[in-house]
Amino acid sequence: MQDVLQNYIPEIAIPQVLKLLEHDNLVVKIKNERKTRHGDYKRLPNGKHQITVNSNLNTYRFLITLIHEVAHFEAYKTYGRFIKPHGIEWKRTFQHLMLPFLNPEIFPDHILPLLAKHFRNPKASSDTDVNLALALKQFDEPNNKTYIFEVPLGSTFKLYNGKVFKMGQKRVKRFECVEVKTGKLYLFNPNAEVEIVIPTEAGV
Repeated sequence: MQDVLQNYIPEIAIPQVLKLLEHDNLVVKIKNERKTRHGDYKRLPNGKHQITVNSNLNTYRFLITLIHEVAHFEAYKTYGRFIKPHGIEWKRTFQHLMLPFLNPEIFPDHILPLLAKHFRNPKASSDTDVNLALALKQFDEPNNKTYIFEVPLGSTFKLYNGKVFKMGQKRVKRFECVEVKTGKLYLFNPNAEVEIVIPTEAGV
């Protein structure tokens, strides 16, 4: 497992992570990119527990996601199967497991204050923490995607699933966007990644 992890997480974090994974009934798999999730945890029918993490995540995002999923496993072991997936038991476990990694030897200095704030009350997805998500995305591989907050008002853009939207006004935290085909209104987080298209592609 060490040989695999060294390709995905900061090298100095590997020994601590390996300790967390020292369970005979815990299986970790690295998956191709999934658009709707960074990773997941589930209890298998054979009694083992499986964690998966997307292979395309940058090293910091991969580490956070891996510990997020390990926290599900540890919370299950400690509190049983009837707890809420991202309830107080999971939050406390995630905070406890993540604390040793929150140091400048592992994360860049400018990321640490954002992580400290996030882990006061960790959410089901760190993507909902806009400031942290944007800071982590600067370590992603370059691509042709644009953040929602960078899309000009009235412009059209499309998602990974091909759906096309027209950019609208900003509410308090999110942006109003109308799906071109159906006219339905959707709200987007400012750090959502999209691809700008010209009007002829959008059919408008």
